[in-house]
Amino acid sequence: MTDTLAHSLHAVQDAIRQAEAAAGRPAGSVALLAVSKTFPAAAVAEVHAAGQRAFGENYVQELESKAIELAALDIEWHFIGPLQSNKSRIVAEHAHWMHSVDRLKIAERLSAQRPDALPPLNVCVQVNVSGEDSKSGCAPEEALALARAVAGLPKLRLRGLMCIPEPTEDQRKLAAQFASLRELKEALQAEGYTLDTLSMGMSADMALAIGEGATMVRVGTAIFGSRAYHSH
Repeated sequence: MTDTLAHSLHAVQDAIRQAEAAAGRPAGSVALLAVSKTFPAAAVAEVHAAGQRAFGENYVQELESKAIELAALDIEWHFIGPLQSNKSRIVAEHAHWMHSVDRLKIAERLSAQRPDALPPLNVCVQVNVSGEDSKSGCAPEEALALARAVAGLPKLRLRGLMCIPEPTEDQRKLAAQFASLRELKEALQAEGYTLDTLSMGMSADMALAIGEGATMVRVGTAIFGSRAYHSH
């Protein structure tokens, strides 16, 4: 099992390096977030042993249980799923990053609930670049105002933007959605915000996202294998 997970991790790392080179970007400009949702803590520990440090979780209970179980390891936990306001305290207490801030109420709760002993929570504003009703994320036209408000909150550090594009085989459509997120980031940077993160791209569309400026790709299946979903 360990050899398989380590091999998969290294294959993804190689694919990232190749995509960076193809996009004319420097090696190491794209970070890998290993999405460990639904996989046991033991699998996270194995991928950690192979050199990975940043792991993403979609479910609050899983984030909490794994963070506690693996507290001895130097893991950087990222919460990347939709968050109900009544569950925000768990993210504020256990995560290093929150990628899916899509409304000010959530950001305000995270800021209020972040323990004083911890550094500011790194935050990305999630933007619904595809306009799908089923998707979380603020509307693109609301993103700049939300990002400005988040940047002003104590105990949060606005790092950038995140999106989950429409699942489509149309490469031009996908590229346009990734590009729209990059343009929003550039608009905020033009206002003086020091943003360094575009969280976009997953196992299937990682290379395309890197070509459009992703600085962090969220990869689960290509590392851990197919998921067996269970209810939360």
